[in-house]
Amino acid sequence: MARGLSPYGADDIDRRMAAQLKPEASTKGQASTADPDNSAHVQGLGHDRDVEKDPVLQKLFQPRESSLRKYQRFFVGSDRISAFLAFEFLTFCFGSLPGAWGFMLRKQCYPLLFKKVGSSVLWGRSISLRHPGKIIIGERVAIDDGCLLDGKGTGEDAVQIQIGNDVMIARDTIIQAKTSRIFIGDRCTIGSQCQLSSAGGIKIGNSVMMSGQCYIGGGRYHTEDQQTPMMDQGLYSKGPVVIEDDVWLGAGVIVQDGVRIGKGSVVGAGAVVREDIPPFTIAALHQRLVLLPRA
Repeated sequence: MARGLSPYGADDIDRRMAAQLKPEASTKGQASTADPDNSAHVQGLGHDRDVEKDPVLQKLFQPRESSLRKYQRFFVGSDRISAFLAFEFLTFCFGSLPGAWGFMLRKQCYPLLFKKVGSSVLWGRSISLRHPGKIIIGERVAIDDGCLLDGKGTGEDAVQIQIGNDVMIARDTIIQAKTSRIFIGDRCTIGSQCQLSSAGGIKIGNSVMMSGQCYIGGGRYHTEDQQTPMMDQGLYSKGPVVIEDDVWLGAGVIVQDGVRIGKGSVVGAGAVVREDIPPFTIAALHQRLVLLPRA
């Protein structure tokens, strides 16, 4: 992955992001942005690495494990009965509850499920949660109806998703830490039906605007062996996606793994970003409409 395109050095911006993830002294009414394990995650950016794909179907149909244990491991993220009961009660009773009562009860009770949640977080209806105990959410965050927050990741206790302050996440968006962590900075807006799927890591800076139906991250399958199905050859990643501060992504943009988008850049609608974009750059598809008379 090309370096030298950022106004900061590659190591500088990674240190900036890592610094935001270090434990901070908690204050009353504020969510800590602690992610003490991120320093190890930041090291070695930009290198292809094999990713251990989670055998979901094998785990779900493991015959020697009870259905309750599978459910706890897949959704709740804890073996504790108290965590299971809290998860079931709150999501069943309040998750789809309409009107002002549902809005108020989710605001008061949902933070109990998470690692840490700041003040004034607003929760829409029918939000799907997986491993919420590995998710940190800042202050004044709004999460709209039908979103998925999946903090399952690979670590047993480490924070897998961290969302900063003053963030808006629109309807039906998926934020999924599959095999690596996701960090979203302050004052970001994520449009409806976006998907952030982390195989190699996703780091989004401050004041980033993401229009609807964008796809960020993902991984790649090995394809060298023509005799073996690609899904059996293993997964690898080109590295994390890094979107620096003050970036605007148009509708339907796809940003592949291993890409860094520089500060202040604009990416036009429908673009597929496969390589780094320098700071303060407008990147758009070069397409001309063909205008022909009907007659």
